[in-house]
Order: sequence, then structure tokens, then C-alpha cells
Amino acid sequence: MHRYVMPESVKDRVLRRQGKLFSHDAIEAGRAALVVVDMQNYFCAEGFPAEVPLSRAIVPNINRMARAMRAAGGTVVWVQTDSAEALARWGKHHTHMLTPERVQKRLAGLDSAAEGFRLFGDLEALPGDLRVKKVTYSAFMPGSSDIDAQLGARGIDTVLIAGTATNVCCESSARDAMLRDYRVIMLSDGNATWTDEEHAATLNSFAMFFGDVMSIDEATARLAPVSQRRTA
Repeated sequence: MHRYVMPESVKDRVLRRQGKLFSHDAIEAGRAALVVVDMQNYFCAEGFPAEVPLSRAIVPNINRMARAMRAAGGTVVWVQTDSAEALARWGKHHTHMLTPERVQKRLAGLDSAAEGFRLFGDLEALPGDLRVKKVTYSAFMPGSSDIDAQLGARGIDTVLIAGTATNVCCESSARDAMLRDYRVIMLSDGNATWTDEEHAATLNSFAMFFGDVMSIDEATARLAPVSQRRTA
């Protein structure tokens, strides 16, 4: 697992911008969702084309955060990339930035009927959780998925981002969520990518400009359960 420690220079810039290290004093569970991005076999399981080996190390942390979110009355969302509309929606990326062999592996491996599309087996996804399919790197890019409509219908305005890869689909989703006026937290020990350098660079930039970066312990400590007095 990545061992992320926010540099003092980043902390100083965050403090100058917002006056405190975290903008969230509390995370109201009833208005929050844990959004787990691309924890699929294609990216997590050994031997698959886009394997991120460290993604397997964050599975226990993601499961722990999901259990805490559900227990507090919050929402858990599992986001999975589906290649069905990839060429139609962002064909230039596939044509100009991937080898023909890589394109074919990606289209086949992320087909919704393929083993690569499935969530990694050790994840504790439950029937009551939301499932979202996305087309592009970002789940929150208009037209990529219906996540914005699903969260909006539930009154959710805060998202906690976990998954893989930190600096690709997780970062893209987190930034776009912020620009769609969600409050956003990236979970430092709930995200994984290929190198410590990529992970740290993404989280440092996100903290300075886009939202909070917290550990799962820091997030769960701020999780405010839905009042037992609220009606369903």
C-alpha cells in the first residue's frame, strides 16, 4: 500500500487557502457516498492487462470504509468501466494513444460480459449498494454515466473517492465531481496506482486545489450517522 504523508509545503498552501487542513469538520452520512472506482479484475486481478498490483492491498480498507458508511446510513457506489461505447464516445484516445493490440484487449477485457469487467472478488459489495457503469475515465463527466442523477435523487452532495488508479479514473472522477459542485474527499489509503510518486503527486495537487485528502481513519472519525429520529 502507498504510504502517503502530506508534505508541509502542501499543508501550508491548503491552510492559506481555506484556513484549516480539512474543509470537512463532519461528514453527514445521509448526504454522502463512498464512490469506489474501477476495482475490477481488469485493473486489480493478477495477470490482467492493466493490473495495478497495489490495488489489491487497499481492498481491506475499502471494505472497512464501506461498512462504516453503510452503518452510518450513507451510500456505497461501485463504479465499473464498460467498454461498449468506448469507440463511439472517445475513439480518438483509442485510435491515437493506444496500440491496436491494447485497444483490442481493452475492448474485450472490459466488455460487461467479460471476467475483467467483474468487481475484484475480495470486495464486499452488497445488494443494497448502487452499481454504476461508466464509459470514460471520469464517472462524473456528462454522458459517461448516470451517477450524478443517481446521487442527486438521493440528496447526496459529498463523495468520498476510492479505487484505482489514483491518478487516472479516480482523479478524473474526483475533479469532475468537484466541478459539478460536490464536496469531494480522496481517501489516501483507499486509492492505488502503479508508483508512490504518481499517487503522491495526485493527492498533493488535489489537496491544494480541489478538495480534502484524508485517510480512512480520518474520514470515519468525521462520519456523522443519520439520526435515528429521521423517518425513512
